[in-house]
Amino acid sequence: MADLVLLSTLGVVGVLRQALPGFGGTVDGRYGPTAGMLERIRGGERGDVAILTAEGIEALTAEGVLAAGTRVDLAASSVGIAVKAGAPKPDISTEEAFIRLLKEVPSLAYSRAGASGIYFAGLLERLGLAAEVNAKATITQGFTAERVARGETVIAVQQISELMAVEGVEIVGPLPPTLQTSVIFSGALFAGAAPAAAGLLRFIAEAATPALLRSKGLEPA
Repeated sequence: MADLVLLSTLGVVGVLRQALPGFGGTVDGRYGPTAGMLERIRGGERGDVAILTAEGIEALTAEGVLAAGTRVDLAASSVGIAVKAGAPKPDISTEEAFIRLLKEVPSLAYSRAGASGIYFAGLLERLGLAAEVNAKATITQGFTAERVARGETVIAVQQISELMAVEGVEIVGPLPPTLQTSVIFSGALFAGAAPAAAGLLRFIAEAATPALLRSKGLEPA
């Protein structure tokens, strides 16, 4: 059987890394930040199954890139903070404490290519902290916690599931409830996908049990 091509956001990569070895066929998994993956697909890259934010899935379905009626909601994710393993964990339990951290921390990393980074950039604007925080921020792509693990920044901001995919860091916790957002990650079939693609999407949905999702920093959708 030919390889099935899976194009997925980084937000569920921890789940996929654990689940996909149990699939009966070969899967060519290609991963990237949500916005970057949308750009790649709109630029012509194609596969059999896509996993993106629910909004991304709906947009590509409306554009005819993904097959209508195939969307499956897989997981819910929230944004959090990570520090280097063994480092002190700052207080982020309240909005006031989190704002104080943003003002006092000497360096941080976030991404504007993923759903969490786009949200965080907007949050900084709403809080009136964009200029102050961005002056000391490393704006990157991929896993922001890699910057923390290498000692390049003190904290990383991203989906908790993406922070957990990096070794050498520890999760501080989610953003305070008043500043939090929830993202739904969904899967769908590409228009013209291989016949076996439906089986892959069904396998992923069944493998994404509440226990596995929570172990990777996610919640059931």
